Amino acid sequence: MIKGLPRFNFKCTLIEYHSIAFSGPLMTLASASGSATSQPSSPVYHSQFKPGLFSDQVIVITGGGSGIGRCTAHELASLGATVALVGRSVDKLQSTADEIVKAGGRVSIHSCDIRLEDQVEEAFEAIVQQHGRIHGLVNNAGGQYPAPLEAISIKGWDAVVRNNLYGGFICAKASLFLSMKEHGGAIVNMVADMWNGMPGMGHSGAARAGMLNFTETAACEWAMYGVRVNAVAPGWIASSGFDTYDEAMKSQLRRLRKTVPLQRFGTEAEVAAAITFLLSPASAFITGTCIRIDGGVPNARHTWPAQSTNTQAQATQAFNPFDLATLPKMLDGVE
Repeated sequence: MIKGLPRFNFKCTLIEYHSIAFSGPLMTLASASGSATSQPSSPVYHSQFKPGLFSDQVIVITGGGSGIGRCTAHELASLGATVALVGRSVDKLQSTADEIVKAGGRVSIHSCDIRLEDQVEEAFEAIVQQHGRIHGLVNNAGGQYPAPLEAISIKGWDAVVRNNLYGGFICAKASLFLSMKEHGGAIVNMVADMWNGMPGMGHSGAARAGMLNFTETAACEWAMYGVRVNAVAPGWIASSGFDTYDEAMKSQLRRLRKTVPLQRFGTEAEVAAAITFLLSPASAFITGTCIRIDGGVPNARHTWPAQSTNTQAQATQAFNPFDLATLPKMLDGVE
């Protein structure tokens, strides 16, 4: 129990998956029941980072069952990390876990609502008990819906802020008290392209801006424990989240690509790569900062209309090393 945190009668679901490593190139994989074994298939993630970078490390990823969280889990697992996936949907978590196990990775899944302190505490206690400690936390879970400020109810505002701000704080604090305060670690928080306001999603913009300020504050306060805290700010990323919006928002998103200076949407893997870097030893002197992954959208100006880019330029071609990545259905047929 984390001292000072209230306790309630919520339950967290824990499902464990194993992969047992042996010397040599092959690994034997055991299913959740321990009855089935198989050899890993060909790698499904072709990371730019060196193999084994996160060997013997445990990384918690909230919202790890889909979208950017799923992609990040695959990259980290491919680099040797044991990934602990946290989310509300057991089915989504299990699907991602099955993929990772098939690829030869190590993973456990923990179902809880990140907005509820007691559920988070129980889940993170289970992670530490199972794996020993937490080396890194990716605060990826979140969500919002499009609406002008005048149409957002207090209930709606509260739901989005709890998801995108409270949840990240609760998970970060649990990681600190249960592991990082003693051992150190790295936290990467998810914000968004909320610079200069976020018209149409003001509740999310307010929450994400709050998460950025939390990142900067925690980076200062928790440095004494050897904890680094950073953030990533994705722009318009072609992720499964696109398909959750209503048709009006989908139509707007299809048009927005042409307003991006780099004239395309980002990929989930481009966000995952930034997260991986911030968790890695290469960023040991980086804390309290935010990496934008947005194609330059905040730099666009009315005085400089967006122009077609050189699609053959290697420096700006879409980066997608994830064999299991799929485009949102709403982008079918969009050129």
